[in-house]
Amino acid sequence: MKKFFPVLHTAALFSGISDEELAAMLSCLGARLDTFPKGSRLLRAGDTVEEVGLVLTGSALIVQEDIWGNRNILSKAGPGQTFAEVFACAPGAVLNVSVEAESAVTVMFLRIKHILSVCPSACSHHSRIIRNLLGELAEKNLRLNEKLTHMGQRTTRAKLMSYFSAEAQRRGGYEFDIPFSRQQLADYLGVERSGLSLELGKMRDEGLLDFHKSHFLLKTPESDSVSSYNLI
Repeated sequence: MKKFFPVLHTAALFSGISDEELAAMLSCLGARLDTFPKGSRLLRAGDTVEEVGLVLTGSALIVQEDIWGNRNILSKAGPGQTFAEVFACAPGAVLNVSVEAESAVTVMFLRIKHILSVCPSACSHHSRIIRNLLGELAEKNLRLNEKLTHMGQRTTRAKLMSYFSAEAQRRGGYEFDIPFSRQQLADYLGVERSGLSLELGKMRDEGLLDFHKSHFLLKTPESDSVSSYNLI
């Protein structure tokens, strides 16, 4: 597992933990590795989980689907990011989402009860990982609230501009890459892909933005304020 230490050190869950502490913790937390091919399901709606998943290589999508197969992408997890921690922390909770391998993915699973309870050796760094887990849960909650803000907008353009505004503020500039393909972005915002692509084309023609694949550049209007864009 040591070859994955560089990735683990980028994970919020292991923030502030040294190599020596990490080696001890992985044993304490019952860490196990698993690999999944592209398109496979890591977890399925209806499952119960007792482990937190941490992506080591590749990426996974957290997807909600209704009985008609309509997809709603809640989030994406790349190297160093976790999934299923909310459900694992609620004993007996049934997943209402699935986790899907966007690409071939390697995942480390950690036993949640070993995180939440003090280990027999009473390791001094155990309280740190509990604080890190709480911080990550809070961050996920904020991201979910942000997504609800985007989806609560009335039009496709308003949803796009709400999302782009949040990304620009997060990255500290008007130029950025997004983690989604066109179809994934449509699923994330809850709109049709054709309508999303049409709206993006209109916005580019109107000089509001430019883009190439997943790279976007927001163009500031004369007032130099993104908020003055016409979102109707």
